Amino acid sequence: MKATLVIKDETNVKITGLDISLRKKLVNKFKFVLPYARHMPAFKLGRWDGTVAFFQMGGSTFINLLPEILPVIMDAGYEIELDDTRTYRTDYTFKHITKDSYNHVLWPKDHRLEGQPIVFQDHQVDAVNNFFDNTQSLQEIATGAGKTVITAALSQACEIYGRTIVVVPNRSLVTQTEKDYKLMGLDVGVIFGGRHEYDKKHTICTWQSLDKMTKADAKLSLDDFVAGTVAVIVDECHGMKADVLKAMMQGPLAQVPIRWGLTGTIPKEDFNFFALRTSIGGVVGEVSAKELQEKGLLANCNVNILQLKDWGDYGNYQSEMKYLTGDIARLEQIGRIFTSISADGNVLLLVNYVKTGQLLEEMIPNSVFLSGKDKDIKRQEEFQRAHDEDNIVIIATYGIAAVGLNIPRIFNLGLLEPGKSFVRVIQSIGRGLRLATDKDHVEIWDITSTCKYAKRHLTQRKKFYSQVQYPFKITKIDRD
Repeated sequence: MKATLVIKDETNVKITGLDISLRKKLVNKFKFVLPYARHMPAFKLGRWDGTVAFFQMGGSTFINLLPEILPVIMDAGYEIELDDTRTYRTDYTFKHITKDSYNHVLWPKDHRLEGQPIVFQDHQVDAVNNFFDNTQSLQEIATGAGKTVITAALSQACEIYGRTIVVVPNRSLVTQTEKDYKLMGLDVGVIFGGRHEYDKKHTICTWQSLDKMTKADAKLSLDDFVAGTVAVIVDECHGMKADVLKAMMQGPLAQVPIRWGLTGTIPKEDFNFFALRTSIGGVVGEVSAKELQEKGLLANCNVNILQLKDWGDYGNYQSEMKYLTGDIARLEQIGRIFTSISADGNVLLLVNYVKTGQLLEEMIPNSVFLSGKDKDIKRQEEFQRAHDEDNIVIIATYGIAAVGLNIPRIFNLGLLEPGKSFVRVIQSIGRGLRLATDKDHVEIWDITSTCKYAKRHLTQRKKFYSQVQYPFKITKIDRD
């Protein structure tokens, strides 16, 4: 028996000639249940089984799953013929870097190493060289490990081959990443706000910016923009919705041969991880926060779980959250807690809802609330206050602060009902782990409740804290 492996591009392949029983076996092997499926109309109406499959009955699948697929096919007695339809270059090699490869560049003003040569840490050298050896791959690199300069080194190495596109999760990171690229002397542009710099060697943008280029009224089509691009580098790739990531990387960007992804937290759910793996590549390296803490490169932390004794059954999760994040007396008590905490240093307090943040801003002296509605310039002004001042409280939604935010002088990080998502919880804590000239420790304050769903979520978070080796203690607090 013979099967033909047809390689279409950098993500998509099709295997023809397989009998139906083997195809069914492969579909089931790479099929995952979506936990939120039961809430979707197609599932409720019985039109969809609530799963996502990474191998289709017609034989379509993904190039990065072949190491697991091909042995199954060969064990079934098939010989495999290769039909590679790609007509562009796919093989690239890079010279390894050393820690001193960039020591001709000095750290900028306000960096804790201001004025000193940039000397890469061992973990940064290893990360860059791992990517060089694996041109389609992911690495789990903790927040504060210096991912942006790693990204800049990758882009610089690609210059001899062509352009790079660097995709970041939000607008704030566009300008933050641009600064580091310019620091490294790179020809960099951004697609951001009123700036549309398409003619640079390296372009930094968000997924939303790329998506706009697919529209009929775009100033430049995505196909034209991608022309000459040899590498797509995705920063904080865990933050991309699986369907958006797949649509872009397996569609308009499918012929970009080099694809590197960096994330502080690899998703635990199979369906989310496989979206990353099939779109970018497998995991080839890991740098944990604990490792960086032991090296003195990240602040140490303690997690203080403050469990308020709330009584009552609110019927469902939504009703309970409405109480926990909206009850005035409860928020006033939380406000007093963080007013007291702020006496020991600057606070970043993350909340789920805009209304919660607005109420806490009124209750906590010397505080400011930031949400997605605030322009980037206002956010940066408030973040700069934490660099220059003491005992201030920045309240922000998880949406704008849980990824990519760089405020080193945070001495206390508050998480108000952070939920049960591993990615969200660990990424949020990462906001407080950056070192500053006067900081090597941060206190984490996990504010929760004795209510039913809050207790269930706390059980999950305790597992997360144990897994990443963050020490924690629980204190139960009577309601005022």
